[in-house]
Amino acid sequence: MNFAATLLERLAALIHQSVRDDAARHGLLPIQLQVLAYLAQANHYSDIPIAVAEYFGVTRGTVSQTLGVLERRGLVAKRPDSKHGKRIHLHLTEAGRALLKDSWANRLARALEEAPGVVEETLEEGLRGFLVALQRQNHHRAFNVCKHCVHFLEEAEGYRCGLTKEPLAAEQTLKICREWTPPGDKA
Repeated sequence: MNFAATLLERLAALIHQSVRDDAARHGLLPIQLQVLAYLAQANHYSDIPIAVAEYFGVTRGTVSQTLGVLERRGLVAKRPDSKHGKRIHLHLTEAGRALLKDSWANRLARALEEAPGVVEETLEEGLRGFLVALQRQNHHRAFNVCKHCVHFLEEAEGYRCGLTKEPLAAEQTLKICREWTPPGDKA
C-alpha cells in the first residue's frame, strides 16, 4: 500500500471540506471561492476567463456564470487589456481580498508553517514534481509558478518571459502562469 497516496487523498478531502465550509459561510459555492483564491495567485497571463476554465477544468459557461456572481457581489472586477482588443483581465476587489484573509488557503499555509519537520523548499519541489506528473497523466495544462518555468529569464535589467518576450514585474514571477512549462520540457 502506498501510504503517501493515502495521505494525499486525506489531505485533499480535508481541504475540500474547508473550501465547502468557507464558501457556505460567505454564501458562495465552492467553485466561486476557489476562483477568488486562484485570481489572488494568477499572473497577467492567467487572470483571464479562459485560463480560469482551463485551471479548473470547467466550461466557459460555468466560468461566465461564476464570474457574473462574483462581479455582482463586488468581489471581482473586469478590466480591458490595453494590448489585446477584446481580452479582459479579472482582478480581486478590496472586498474580494478581504474575504480571502482567513480563507482555507491561508489556513493551509499556516498549517504548513506549523508542521514539525517540514522543509518548505523540499516539500515544494517534491509536490511540484508530483503535480507535473499528474497533469501529464491527465493531459491537463500545467499551470505553475512563473519563476519555475523553462521560459523564465533573469536578465541584468530584470525578468522576462522567454515565450512572449515581455518583461515581467518581480511580483508576477511569483504567481501562477498558464504558459508554464516544466524545466527540461521543450517549448
